Amino acid sequence: MKEFIELLKKNNLLRIIEEPVDTELEIAHIAYIEAKKFEESKALLFTNPVNKKESKKYKFPVLMNTFCNEKALDLAFTRPYKELESEITQLTKLHIPTNFSAKIDFLKMLFGLKNIVPKRTNANRALYRYESLNSLDELPVLKTWEEDAGKFITMGQVYTQSLDKTQNNLGMYRLQISGSNELLMHWQIHKDGANFYKEYKEAGLQKMPVSIAIGGDPLYIWCAQAPLPKGIFELLLYGFIKKQRAVLSPCENTLFVPCDSDIVIEGYVDLQEFKTEGPFGDHTGFYTPAELFPVMKVEKIYAKKDAIYQATVVGKPPLEDRVMALGTERVFLPLLRTSTPDLIDYKMPENGVFHNLIIAKIHTKYPGHAHQLMHAFWGIGQMSFVKHAIFVDKEAPRLDDYEELVPYILDNFDPNKILLSEGICDQLDHASANACFGGKAGLDACSKAHLETLELVDDETLKKIFENKMQVYALKQFYKKSQSPIVCVLLEKKKRIVELFESLLEYKKHFRIVVFLDKENKLENPYMLLWRVVNNIDAKRDIFIREQRVGLDATTKGILEDYKREWPHQTDCSKSVVEGLILRNIIKDEQKLFDKFEIFG
Repeated sequence: MKEFIELLKKNNLLRIIEEPVDTELEIAHIAYIEAKKFEESKALLFTNPVNKKESKKYKFPVLMNTFCNEKALDLAFTRPYKELESEITQLTKLHIPTNFSAKIDFLKMLFGLKNIVPKRTNANRALYRYESLNSLDELPVLKTWEEDAGKFITMGQVYTQSLDKTQNNLGMYRLQISGSNELLMHWQIHKDGANFYKEYKEAGLQKMPVSIAIGGDPLYIWCAQAPLPKGIFELLLYGFIKKQRAVLSPCENTLFVPCDSDIVIEGYVDLQEFKTEGPFGDHTGFYTPAELFPVMKVEKIYAKKDAIYQATVVGKPPLEDRVMALGTERVFLPLLRTSTPDLIDYKMPENGVFHNLIIAKIHTKYPGHAHQLMHAFWGIGQMSFVKHAIFVDKEAPRLDDYEELVPYILDNFDPNKILLSEGICDQLDHASANACFGGKAGLDACSKAHLETLELVDDETLKKIFENKMQVYALKQFYKKSQSPIVCVLLEKKKRIVELFESLLEYKKHFRIVVFLDKENKLENPYMLLWRVVNNIDAKRDIFIREQRVGLDATTKGILEDYKREWPHQTDCSKSVVEGLILRNIIKDEQKLFDKFEIFG
């Protein structure tokens, strides 16, 4: 970690903040705003973290926004992250060599893989200059959002092992501090750690060993969130990327963690004990509700004398996970192609918070091809969590060129080519009526749509037309030059949206797509509108297709929709905290940036 910090500094990617800054809200708010500056964003090293409420000073500095931009990602990989795609593609296409030259190339590739497998050492912690800590209270663990249930470790590398010890896993799960030596383990039902937990429980055991590492090589944490196929140890990917083995040292609970970790927390999950974990403002930009999760009993805590505590902040996009996802896209693409060989490329827009929206470019070879690939996507690993997928053909613009791509999609938009389905969804998703299971939608935008031409009117005229059926607070049409403009309507919901939409069909000559949103939204901010829409809809309930017209209900759900869960609040910065940081000259008063990303709601 110290070496990487020097690299960041050398490349002008590090800002050091020496003023005392509070671990409760202040540090997270500073990092949250910094991450929204895209390529101008920097990593932040807080050398004087304090907890004002507890009158406490911490000796360990805090590193935030480690993956601040693409350059930092390349530094972590020690090479351009985009190279991964071609290297992994070569591995997925290995075949028996047919001539001498091919045999040499084959052997070179195999030789290059010799350093992938992690190396275990028996050296104890003393050799690596660790000291024992008495409790978790000595760590500068952050409280990120006002409504968070408490302090959460957000960049912990969670190491677990299958019951038969044949499989090792490195995961990234949030960890709530529930006592001086107790953590709550938020591994979701679909995660490998939860699967191992189930094995231990079914075997009638009382304890499951768990170790948590913080810091060390930043690539460890990136590997922890990589969507690798089940059963593949994530540190194999570390070796593949860096061309050197991860070196692991033993914990007293029989697990192994990297020997260069800054902080190591050892213990076990009690298979009989659960406690209420959350709420927590998560990467969706909404608070996930309080639920029961397993309790981890901490037995040992070790820290290097010059340890750095690494953390991240999650919430409304764009944040650090945006940069981490760039590498994930390149790694996952060749793996996806093994099941969907006609896939050219795909993109996870950050304001779609990854699982809520993907855009894929494919070689279309026959009618229904896009729908076939949609089903394949929804059956592959973590791609199965995707709620909304849009497929375009090879002639489409670059997938990251949204100014050209969105009109292309709207010119190819055909309500008859929308596939509505259902399946598993991310446990953090709040829109579906049931946790972990909900609606999905796929759009085949691979060919030109042949629909009747609309009679477009200006926004004010269309607003007056719609007001014949409902009270409209504001209305705006986007992409009017395309064949299927998007009409966004802000309203206060007093009856079911599907009924309002059906009443508008009387005026269908003026629109093709209507999106309904709560009146608090800002129509001048399409970036955040997309974030809210894909978060707030369940495709089976909230997408209506009638008479070649499409309606989307992106409003808050409740009794009208027979929604029985508690609709969550969104993650908003505390205005008083931000104003205090501005007064102390720790952050700048950047109102334009604050408004663009709605940091106060």
